[in-house]
Amino acid sequence: MRTNTLILAASLFACTQAIAQPAVNDSIHFEGEKHFKNVQQLTFGGDNAEAYWSYDGQYIIFQKTNPKEGLHCDQIFIGKVPTKPGEKFEPRLVSTGKGRTTCAYFLPDGKHIIYASTHLGSNECPPTPDRAKYGNRYIWPLYSSYDIFMADLDGKIVKQLTHAKGYDAEATLSPDGKKMIYCSDKDGDLELYVMDLASGKEKRITHTLGYDGGAWFSPDGKKIVWRASRPKTEAEIKEYKELLAEGMVAPTNMEVWVANADGSDARQITDLKQANWAPNFTPDGKNIIFCSNHEYKRGFPFNMYLTDINGKGLQKISRDKGFDAFPMFSPNGKKIIFASNRNNGGTRDTNLFIADWVD
Repeated sequence: MRTNTLILAASLFACTQAIAQPAVNDSIHFEGEKHFKNVQQLTFGGDNAEAYWSYDGQYIIFQKTNPKEGLHCDQIFIGKVPTKPGEKFEPRLVSTGKGRTTCAYFLPDGKHIIYASTHLGSNECPPTPDRAKYGNRYIWPLYSSYDIFMADLDGKIVKQLTHAKGYDAEATLSPDGKKMIYCSDKDGDLELYVMDLASGKEKRITHTLGYDGGAWFSPDGKKIVWRASRPKTEAEIKEYKELLAEGMVAPTNMEVWVANADGSDARQITDLKQANWAPNFTPDGKNIIFCSNHEYKRGFPFNMYLTDINGKGLQKISRDKGFDAFPMFSPNGKKIIFASNRNNGGTRDTNLFIADWVD
C-alpha cells in the first residue's frame, strides 16, 4: 500500500501489496525491535511477500516476483525453513507459472495448498493499471480472472474452489482447515465469505459498503480479524463505487476490524487514519499485530504495530524506514515471519525475515 508519492516495484496485490523503497540503513534488526531476537533473512532479491507457515511449522509458502528470474508477476513458492547453521532456504515453484497468483495457504494435511490465480483468464501477467488515468493515486486492480484453487505440493491443481464471475482472492483457513475465508466482489461490493471446503457451501459475513478483505481466523477459530474501508461522505461513496465499477479500489484509508467467526458482533478496533492493514492474531488470540503508516503524513514508511483485541495499548513493533508487513506467527508461537525492505542494499527489493518472538 502506497500513497501516490510512492513507487511500486512489483504488484504484490490482493492480500496486500509491498512497498518498494531504498533502505535508509541496511540492517536486519533495528534498535527498538525488542520483540525480535535472532533475526534471519530468508530471501535475497526480488519482491517476496505474504509468507505463511505450514501447520507443522516446517515450511513456508509465499509469493514472489523477480524479473531477473523471469518472474514478471507473482507466482507461489514453497520452502523448508532452515533450522541448522549454514542450511540454505531453497524454495521451489508450486503454482502454474501462468498468469498472476496471490494469497497462498497450506492445508493441515501438509499435502495441499490453496491460492488465487488468474491463469484461466490468460497465461500472461494481467496489465497493471495506468495510474495517470486516476490522478496518479495509489490503486489496486481487482482482476476479475482471479479464482481460488487447491493444489498438491507438486503443483497439480486438484480442485477449483471458486467459480463466480469477478474477483475471488485473499483466502486463509480456519485452524482446523475446514473453512476458508476470502474476499469477493460477486455481489457487487468487496465482501468476506466463509466457505466449508468439504461441501463448497458458503456464507457472506459482511454487508457494509466498503472494502472488506485480508481476513484471518483467531487461533481458536472463534473470531476473525480483517481490514476494511468505510466510505461515508457522498464524495467518498461516489469515488469508491466508480473505482469498483472499473475493477479498482484505492486502499489508502482502511482500519482493522474484528468479529465473531460468523461475522456477528463486528467492531472497528483501530481509528488511526490512513492505511491500517495486514492484521493477524497473536498466538494467545488476545492481541492483534498489523501494518500501518499512520505515523507518517506522507503515507510512508509502513511498520508493524501491536494492540489488544479492543484496540488498546498500541505498541510499535518494527523500525525499518521502508516497509514491514505480512506478519504471521509460527504454530507454536515462538517465531514470527514478515516481509521487509530492510537490508536490501538500497534497492527496491522486499525480502522475507524470520525472528524469534519475545513477549
